Amino acid sequence: MSTNTKRLVILGAAESGVGAALLGKQQGWDVFVSDGGTIREQFKTVLQQQGIAFEEGMHTSDKILAAACLVKSPGISDKTPIMKQVRAAGIEVCSEIEFGFRYKGDSKIIAITGSNGKSTTTKLTYTILKNADYDVAMVGNIGYSFARQIAERPCKWYVMEVSSFQLDDIHQFRPDVAVLLNITPDHLDRYDYVFDNYVASKFNITKYQTANDYFVVNTDDQVIRAYIATHSIHATTINFTMSDNNIGNEGGYIRNDRMHIDFEGDNLDMSIHDLSLKGRHNQYNSMAAGISARIAGVRREKLRETFAGFEGLEHRLEFVATVRGVDFINDSKATNVNSVWFALESMKKPVVLILGGQDKGNDYNEIVDLVAEKVHAIVCMGIDNTPIHAAFDNVVETIVDTNSAEGAVKAAYRLAQGNDVVLLSPACASFDLFKNYEDRGAQFKQAVKNL
Repeated sequence: MSTNTKRLVILGAAESGVGAALLGKQQGWDVFVSDGGTIREQFKTVLQQQGIAFEEGMHTSDKILAAACLVKSPGISDKTPIMKQVRAAGIEVCSEIEFGFRYKGDSKIIAITGSNGKSTTTKLTYTILKNADYDVAMVGNIGYSFARQIAERPCKWYVMEVSSFQLDDIHQFRPDVAVLLNITPDHLDRYDYVFDNYVASKFNITKYQTANDYFVVNTDDQVIRAYIATHSIHATTINFTMSDNNIGNEGGYIRNDRMHIDFEGDNLDMSIHDLSLKGRHNQYNSMAAGISARIAGVRREKLRETFAGFEGLEHRLEFVATVRGVDFINDSKATNVNSVWFALESMKKPVVLILGGQDKGNDYNEIVDLVAEKVHAIVCMGIDNTPIHAAFDNVVETIVDTNSAEGAVKAAYRLAQGNDVVLLSPACASFDLFKNYEDRGAQFKQAVKNL
């Protein structure tokens, strides 16, 4: 089969893959979609309606290797047999955000990454722009895929949540504002257990930026500071910090319980007690969102308004119910150890902690002290709970094993005393027992309601 110069092959037919397929067809590509698993009905229907050729349950090498360009789902590793063939054939591989970028026209992008806080910061930034009547869409890992939004309803502004996986295959993707919240070990199984590989992926967000672009960055994060000290950043860097040592001329900082966002003279000064999002981690998220919105031209009063009234995300430190004095909190989105650190750090009552799932090479040492201080019982919820026992058997007196949301909630409720918090903050992926973290959170909430 001869290679068609305009043949676009897409691996993976979920939100990002189908989005790329729609945009590719609109732009005149000959599109073929291949998914090694079963394609969900909602996505299959879209492909059929658009007359886009696809296969499921297999990867046909001949059809895939005829590509001029291949867009792969962020979830597909280069270690898979089909990707090894694609790389060996020298086919251009790009991520869906890269493909979308090529057709974005003169629209502007605020792209947000980090190991923790991406979704909250993305939604907060989007809400500020929306409240200021901007023509804006929220895309990427939250909302529609970037490519699908461009195909179906292009906007002047895109606020985009991006993961390291999406940043791995970019060649010119260049956000006008790139935000880096923090970097802690995550997804190390994907990066050959080399932390520096993961760090480099995160910094790809600023790789193609120029001096006309902005890089908004948390300078309290030691990993970020160390990388910046040894690599050149071309964008105009704006800091946010809680340390007096890191305050720049412009950016965000917190002093005496007041959050300051300084940019081009229209400066915000607001008590942290007036922020609707609580906890130290959300103060960082708020500074990042506020600076990004100011760079986009939003006035400070719109920032103040949104900060005071913003509702957080489902499955992220979401209060579920109080049952006989015991609070239940759903933090199912906490899929790494650092997320659990932030959750525990914001708890003011004694905690029964529900941990566990598919371990991604977690190092629990960073939360041992907080667990010892705040947690009096751990409920494991996973198929293999060995790593949790190894880390905490000598730290917490009571650790029990369960293998369902219902079992975990019942066990935690038995162990809780009045005025305790039962916190689901798993530190692990959900795929051993659940479809995804949303399914895990939904089952947890249902189990609480069933008590």
